[in-house]
Amino acid sequence: MLDLIREFSPGLAILLTNPQFAFIQLLNSISQGMNLFIIAAGLSLIFGVLKVINFAHGVFYMFGAYVVHTVFMDWGAPFWVGAIASALALGVIAAIIERTLFRQIYEAEHLMQLLLTFAIVLIMGDLAKVIWGTEQYSVSYPASLKGATDLGITSYPSYRLMLCVIGPLILIALYWFAERTRWGRMTKAATQDREMLAALGINVPLIYTSVFILGSALAGFGGALAAPFSSPVPGMDATLIVECFVIVIVGGLGSLWGTFVGALLYGLVFNFGSVIYPNGQDVFAYLLLLVVLLIRPWGLYGKPEAGGH
Repeated sequence: MLDLIREFSPGLAILLTNPQFAFIQLLNSISQGMNLFIIAAGLSLIFGVLKVINFAHGVFYMFGAYVVHTVFMDWGAPFWVGAIASALALGVIAAIIERTLFRQIYEAEHLMQLLLTFAIVLIMGDLAKVIWGTEQYSVSYPASLKGATDLGITSYPSYRLMLCVIGPLILIALYWFAERTRWGRMTKAATQDREMLAALGINVPLIYTSVFILGSALAGFGGALAAPFSSPVPGMDATLIVECFVIVIVGGLGSLWGTFVGALLYGLVFNFGSVIYPNGQDVFAYLLLLVVLLIRPWGLYGKPEAGGH
């Protein structure tokens, strides 16, 4: 039987016979999934509250990678200062974009929203080339996370192990914000009935601005975290935005927990798929999307729209 499996897929045979290799692939899946979760959580948050399909989310991720390169590699600041600077910089950019552009399309149909966000992608993509050029940059790992950590069964890169931890921490922080703070409860109320919320004297536009800033800051922070293994380069946002849309659709648009589960599933099928069928990992990711849409068109944790549409 093993010979048949080896003939069909040598990688699958290695997974079945080498627990250490399988464990490494599991950690690779979790670390990739958690980095994608940080970025996709911002996309899901923006859609859940603002009901805007933000196609420009990927370019915010790319700017985050460029900012951490500038602050960390060019200016010599610590890596985590650069990562925080990425989040803050994208927060400022998001505040400007939301107040000047996005407020004009909240009531528009999704096609108009997509056209506007795609225009932002083109503008910011060219702006990135003006500022940083077209060459590919490299970002070093932080000094404290270079090397590997001994986990008993194997050693694993410390930086990727950190990603496995920071993703759940951000999930807990976002959940606490949404469920345990007054601002979080008002944000949830804005998704249900913003007219009633405005009638109660709540500044709904301010809530929308804060949500867009938070979601975009998560994209910038995720881009900074990805920079050491995904070197900043023009166009790096194109693949990322597709991955994020797959994740939020699988999990359910607007669902934080769904985004978390979707990111984990994406990481698992991508990494194990690349071992089972090299260079065909994208096929497995899209098969995951297809299966979920066939079974639950609104996603694993999503809810069907009123009227069943």
